[in-house]
Amino acid sequence: MSAQPAKTMAEKAAEYGLKPEEYDLIVKRLNREPNDVELGVFSVMWSEHCSYKSSRKHLVKFPTKGPRVIQGPGENAGVIDIGDGQACIFKMESHNHPSYIEPYQGAATGVGGIMRDVFTMGARPVALLNALRFGDPAHPKTKRLVSGVVSGIGGYGNCVGVPTVAGETNFHRGYDGNILVNAMCVGLADADKIFYSAAPAPGLPVVYFGSKTGRDGIHGATMASAEFDDASEEKRPTVQVGDPFAEKLLIEATLELMASGAVAAIQDMGAAGLTSSSVEMAGKGGVGIELDLDAVPQREEGMTAYEMMLSESQERMLAILKPGREADGHRIFQKWGLDAAVIGRTTDTGHIVLKHQGQVVCDVPLAPLSDDAPLYDRPWVAPEAAPRLDPADVPAPGDWKAAVLKLMSAPDMASKRWIWEQYDRHVMADTLEDSATGADAGIVRVHGTRKALAVTSDCTPRYVQNDPYEGGKQAVAEAWRNVTAVGALPIAITDNLNFGNPERPEIMGQIVRAIEGMAEACRELDFPVVSGNVSLYNETNGVAIPPTPTVGGVGLIEDYAHRADFSNLAAGEALVLVGETQGELGASMYLREMLGREDGAPPPVDLAVERRHGAFVRELIRTDRARTVHDLSDGGLIAAAAEMALASNVGVTLTIDGAPHAALFGEDQARYLIGTADPEAILSAAKKAGVPAAVVGRAGGEAVAVEGLFTLPLAELRQAHEGWMPAYMGD
Repeated sequence: MSAQPAKTMAEKAAEYGLKPEEYDLIVKRLNREPNDVELGVFSVMWSEHCSYKSSRKHLVKFPTKGPRVIQGPGENAGVIDIGDGQACIFKMESHNHPSYIEPYQGAATGVGGIMRDVFTMGARPVALLNALRFGDPAHPKTKRLVSGVVSGIGGYGNCVGVPTVAGETNFHRGYDGNILVNAMCVGLADADKIFYSAAPAPGLPVVYFGSKTGRDGIHGATMASAEFDDASEEKRPTVQVGDPFAEKLLIEATLELMASGAVAAIQDMGAAGLTSSSVEMAGKGGVGIELDLDAVPQREEGMTAYEMMLSESQERMLAILKPGREADGHRIFQKWGLDAAVIGRTTDTGHIVLKHQGQVVCDVPLAPLSDDAPLYDRPWVAPEAAPRLDPADVPAPGDWKAAVLKLMSAPDMASKRWIWEQYDRHVMADTLEDSATGADAGIVRVHGTRKALAVTSDCTPRYVQNDPYEGGKQAVAEAWRNVTAVGALPIAITDNLNFGNPERPEIMGQIVRAIEGMAEACRELDFPVVSGNVSLYNETNGVAIPPTPTVGGVGLIEDYAHRADFSNLAAGEALVLVGETQGELGASMYLREMLGREDGAPPPVDLAVERRHGAFVRELIRTDRARTVHDLSDGGLIAAAAEMALASNVGVTLTIDGAPHAALFGEDQARYLIGTADPEAILSAAKKAGVPAAVVGRAGGEAVAVEGLFTLPLAELRQAHEGWMPAYMGD
């Protein structure tokens, strides 16, 4: 049998995800062909996941500065000032492709990776969030994916000891072949003790510490930058394996190393592992770096230089120490039982040089790997915005009670108790509000102070699908509104832009217009972007996911005694609706769940109105005139009132004007529902502030009712709302 001819480097480049013209560019930059190791280094650094080559041109449209912004995009995570010499550090990132292939480890390592992004900057992680999108519940893979992902998130976060306090979970057939797992971490640090990744000078020791390097995750960044097909499950070896107990040791060792004063620069090993961490540290610092791969702690025999550089083994860090501080590092790593080694030094060459078994196996300039990576201006086609639906043309339900039961037990609207009960939400003892307590955002106390952080994750993909610009605006506005609804001042966002293949002009159009809508909302609401992640090529066999630009919002409560949730409604209190109702039913939950339709323009977002209404509600909460507040979003007024009734365990009766289905199910923006014993005071304050407000109901009894339409016993509603997910998962 004749031997197969050896593959050319150009053929290998194609296997690694590089286009022919990109390979030609590498040859031009090097003035020669790369070897295997060099090609591997280029392929991961030029992957979409690491280079953002399709999106960088448009990401610059985001506002990234503000009076409280300490560090915007470009570092491991964003940093904001929360006063008193303290900073909040946060970021969101995707682990979509790995979670589809191997749900438990994919989700678990997503949690581990996002925590490293935060503590590598000097912060102790204090809260986790997640945004999960699964396929149609009837799809044969969905239940297994839900089970694995939720177990992975809980298994990792619970073991490390960081509370998971908020998130969202959606189901739609558009995610059948490509689920989304977006993880967010929030941490706290002293504002004068933030650590950065840029190597400050040549001649400094480069120290590896954490777990040993194995062969798991090789080319994970490349896989995350490619479409799926029917053979995607064969990519299991590119999914990393996590160890949360090693992560806990790594957190403590890293923070202690930082406190010792030995750290000059530091970077976690995430996507593209040792390659990206070393390239980014040296590249940002304008220096070179030389590594001796024989010194890398390895857990497998006979690892090649290629495998070591591209491995995405978890729980690993790379630090550049100050001169002569190696002994301090060694003592700390030994104390925490971590593998560690000096594996190289920074240089003045501007190159990355790798040595293995006495040979130089890579010598390439750093600039083409990072700052000078390809940057594409992809052609794009502006998406056609769906036309607005006239509520009069949308049929009302024949059975109102059945319609409300169906809405509140729909997969997107039903209680996710089955999910969040698997998460430790109160470890660290600073969680004030979480998924169980009935609040629009998670709230975590800043330990030892009266301050608290409000955190949320939001996106309405069906809005973005029908109008990416308005949908992008709404994702930011809803995060802003959810943070506001608990009494926090919104400060900044992180984002996770999940889209299909950017080489298709219609998909690139979604990306461009969603970014532009988000950017406008961020500007108008003073809600800058300080960090984020782009996840593209989320499609299978040419079918893209619904466009899903997830927004993670963070706000500050100066005194957590003055906060709101929606679980304090008491019998006899009035329900005051802040905001105007036009009855927008386009792309609504009502349209989808009752009529099986997904057409129509999403509700328009007036950012000036959002700002005015939000400021009014925040002031009510700050002055203790409102303690029960819920924003209106999916499902409209009836959903907000029903959720408030269920959380407070008290019935509500609504009185409405106009077309009932539009008033109850319309998803108009910039609205809040407030429970109060003194409605006249709120109406008077609203009139003075120029904010529309009206009494729309009253609390009491044991049913959710609308005068003249239906009465739905609270017990029956609760059974439907809380029963769907356990029944689906077979519990």
